[in-house]
Amino acid sequence: MNKNNLVIIITVLSLSLFGLIMVYSSSSIWSEYKFEDSLYFFKHQGLFLCIGILGMYILSKIDYKIYYKKANLIILICFLLLGLVLIPGIGTIRNGSRSWFGIGSFGIQPSEFAKIGLIIFTAKYLANNEKIMANFKKGAVPILIIIFLFFALIMLEPDFGTGMVIVGTLVGMLFVSNIKLNFFAYAAVTGLVGIAALIIAAPYRIARIISFLNPWSDPLGSGFQIIQSLYAIGPAGLFGLGFGNSIQKHFYLPEPQTDFIFAIISEEFGFLGIIILATLYLTLFYKVLKISINSSDLFAKYLSFGLIFGIMIQTVLNISVVIGLVPVTGVTLPFFSYGGSSLLVSLASIGIILNISKEVK
Repeated sequence: MNKNNLVIIITVLSLSLFGLIMVYSSSSIWSEYKFEDSLYFFKHQGLFLCIGILGMYILSKIDYKIYYKKANLIILICFLLLGLVLIPGIGTIRNGSRSWFGIGSFGIQPSEFAKIGLIIFTAKYLANNEKIMANFKKGAVPILIIIFLFFALIMLEPDFGTGMVIVGTLVGMLFVSNIKLNFFAYAAVTGLVGIAALIIAAPYRIARIISFLNPWSDPLGSGFQIIQSLYAIGPAGLFGLGFGNSIQKHFYLPEPQTDFIFAIISEEFGFLGIIILATLYLTLFYKVLKISINSSDLFAKYLSFGLIFGIMIQTVLNISVVIGLVPVTGVTLPFFSYGGSSLLVSLASIGIILNISKEVK
């Protein structure tokens, strides 16, 4: 095993184990009240972590070139799953979105797995069409149509946060391709108009914008979650209140083990904990970026970049929501937030990256 891979594995395991500990700390009060078992969420997340680590190991042994050969099949399966989840009786509704396949007390979210499928397909497309990407109509338009179709399916659930992460990831991949930079000026204008239309079309999104601009306009409604999140972060200081000593997890911050787990991390470990967390994420990004830059295979280059960029853009978006920089989107914090699909996809991404790294000198 090369040194770069060893650092990646240690970093990912550190993030995942820290995340598992924080799932317990943030959820113990809530799960004791709801399920009479303070370890309920911890045990579920621990199971997914074990499956995810095994999956990461298996994927690290599978030649990444197989994804190039099977990219069309993978994207078709993802498309079918996103369609099936919208059918009543097949897909289940959670938190207002029909975006889950229910399996007992567990749930599988196909949009999470569509992230990897789209990244694989886009990596193959960019590798095959690098020379014509400078031509907008011939190069960019076909892949943009695919991105739009998947975004539309995800928005029908609706799952605005996941849709934005996917679009942001794929646009990032286009940015490092041979595409002309003026494309991004047009894309930015189009994107802003589209986002504005989506916000206007759904009243709950307008409420989120208003609560983002002024949470105190509705402190017991749309602004409640962000206010409680800031109450957790604000008093933490340099070292925080100490592990397990969060106040906001006592039924103030709703379901703190999910999207807002960063607030509990900040409250219990303070600024020092945030620095450690940021260092782990930046180390992971830097090490994988080296793999992407040094790869001689265009498909591997785009694939490794897309996988790590997706993780990082989701991390930045989640933290930005929790500290009040952007409106609430419902995006998880990779390796930390409670949720099997998110954790499995993040670890699977790392497994693929580890295999790519074996081919890099």
